[in-house]
Amino acid sequence: MAVTEKKSGSTPEKTDRKQDFTQGNIVRQIVAFTLPLIASSLLQALYNMVDMVIAGRFAGPSAISAINNSSQILVIITKIAIGITTGGSVLIGQFYGGKDSKSREEATGTLVSLSAILGIAFSLVLYAMSGVILRLLQAPAYDEALVYLRICSAGMFFVYIYNAFSSLLRAVGDSRTPMRIVIATTVLNAVLDVIFVGTLKMGVAGAALATVIAQILSAVLSLAAIIREKELIRFTFDFLKIRIGMLKETLKVGIPSAVQMTIAGFSWLVVTFLINRYGTDISAGNGVAIKIKDMCQLLLSAMSTGAVSVIAQNLGARLYDRAKEVMYTAMKMALVVSLATIVLVEIGGPWLAGIFTDDQVVIANAVLNMRIEIFGQVFYAIFLIYHAMMIGAGHSTFAMMSSFTNCIIFRVILAVSFEKLWGLEGIYIACAIAPFSSVPFGYLYIKSGIWKRSLIKQRGNNVSDERAEGRSDRETGGGDERNY
Repeated sequence: MAVTEKKSGSTPEKTDRKQDFTQGNIVRQIVAFTLPLIASSLLQALYNMVDMVIAGRFAGPSAISAINNSSQILVIITKIAIGITTGGSVLIGQFYGGKDSKSREEATGTLVSLSAILGIAFSLVLYAMSGVILRLLQAPAYDEALVYLRICSAGMFFVYIYNAFSSLLRAVGDSRTPMRIVIATTVLNAVLDVIFVGTLKMGVAGAALATVIAQILSAVLSLAAIIREKELIRFTFDFLKIRIGMLKETLKVGIPSAVQMTIAGFSWLVVTFLINRYGTDISAGNGVAIKIKDMCQLLLSAMSTGAVSVIAQNLGARLYDRAKEVMYTAMKMALVVSLATIVLVEIGGPWLAGIFTDDQVVIANAVLNMRIEIFGQVFYAIFLIYHAMMIGAGHSTFAMMSSFTNCIIFRVILAVSFEKLWGLEGIYIACAIAPFSSVPFGYLYIKSGIWKRSLIKQRGNNVSDERAEGRSDRETGGGDERNY
């Protein structure tokens, strides 16, 4: 990815919310930046769980099944938003690290306008295609799922707007504002769920309406946060104009990143299809397990997201060895988190499932699913951080290839094959071991050094790069490859 040289006489842009990750203690920076992201992820998981918990308590297993099937589709579209905005965030982060204000502003305007257009498009397409998609999934509670999905389609525009603004904030080191926004929307969603589903007995329609209203709030609050940072965005035609060059650079990272996340979502749709054939109770148990596993997964995803921003700034400043140290530090932290979640789920699985429903059949199926699949968290902890380096270096195509390997070649094929051998348990076993396939892929990517060589080649300034590497060595205590 091309990043222009630092402008002479430019000065660092700082506010209380921004962070410069190109200097200082790496561990403290990762902790300070990722803790709000982890908190946001936990709150986001709670946000996603509330609909199912309230619906399960007041409307039964069919509502859980309906929301689960609809959520699998919504997750894919949301991941496309995250993938595209990640492309913009990497570009903006590299420009911010390189102190190139003009290019950063052009990338920002392009990202915001692109996100708005995609948000409108996906809202319309999802509403029109809801019935077709749910029939293909063989959703057990079709009518309820259709109502939920069509109402939620109205919120997709606001999902894209929120992700555009929050990715912009993260690119310049502000992870606290998105966390505060998630807190506000989580509280609102929970309150509205209780009112619409519990008090007014609106069923899944009430849960969907609560979600859309909360999504509108997230977009409004993120807009307000961006407006406060006057140097980050201006709502003028010239600022928001889509620059073809910036669009290409954004999509160069964003499309593979979105495809990578969509591949993962598609593979889970196949798994959901296989499980749906076992009936409503099994489908509901799978839905409960997914929400709990998502909470564990979001912790690791937050750490990966945080690592992308830190790595991108350092690569933009040509601190290659420092970027690599960031990756390995984040990976160690992610492994600790993954082991903790495994212990929690193995011990507290029945209690966690019992939060959603009193139906013992649903709880038993959810626990069986969780206790098998949760061991895959160790592999996620490793390869998601490898992906952070790939994306931070602008190589989201490699992350896409890695995801294709573990999601399609392994998860889908193994799930279909293992089901024939061991039935339902075989599907869960396949999902637990599939992510391992991305670990050697990430290791070989880092070992090859392509992430550094390509950036040096694109900039065409080896002298400056060598000088930057020398600076990185002094800051991190040495740049010998053998240290890693």
